[in-house]
Amino acid sequence: MRVVAGHLRSRKIEAVEGMETRPTADRIKEAVFSRIGPYFQQGNCLDCYGGSGNIGIEAVSRGIEHVDVCEIMPKAVKTIQKNIRNLKIESQFQIYERPVEQVLDQLKKQYTLIYIDPPYALQQNVSLIQKISDLNLLEKEGVIVVESLKEDSFPEKIGQYILVKEACYGITKISYYEHEGE
Repeated sequence: MRVVAGHLRSRKIEAVEGMETRPTADRIKEAVFSRIGPYFQQGNCLDCYGGSGNIGIEAVSRGIEHVDVCEIMPKAVKTIQKNIRNLKIESQFQIYERPVEQVLDQLKKQYTLIYIDPPYALQQNVSLIQKISDLNLLEKEGVIVVESLKEDSFPEKIGQYILVKEACYGITKISYYEHEGE
C-alpha cells in the first residue's frame, strides 16, 4: 500500500499481517478522496475501524489536521503506531484501543470526514451512523463514507444524514452520507 496524494505521496504504508483485516485498495482510496476533497484545509477525521491506519494517513497527507482512530486488534494497533511513527505524524493521531461504539460518547469534537469500514461480517453501519447523528459528530459540510459489500443496501436517510451517492468497485460499495440539505 502507498499514500496516493498529498505531502506524503508515494510513501509506503505497511498492512496488518494476516487475514484479519482488509485494507482499502489504493484505487478505491483514490476514488473516495477524489470525490470528497480531494484536499482538506485542516479539520478532523474519525476512522472507526483503523486497520493499518491507511485512511487516516491518506487524510493527513491531504490536509486533515487530526485523526481519531478506533481499533481493537493489538496487531493492527501496532501496525498503525509503526506507520505513523515511520511517517513522522504521530502527533496528528489519537488511537483508541476500544470498539468505536465505546469511544463515540467520549468524543468532544466534530469531524470533516468519518470513515466506516468494519469487517464485512460484523457490520452495524446503520446503528453506528444513527449514534453519530445523535451525538452530532459530523460537521455541517462533512461527509460519512461507508465501505461495504456491493450487495449491501442502506437507507436513504439515517438520523440527520442522507445518502448522496453510491459507487461500486469490484465487490466493494462506497456509500456517502451528508447532512440533509447540504
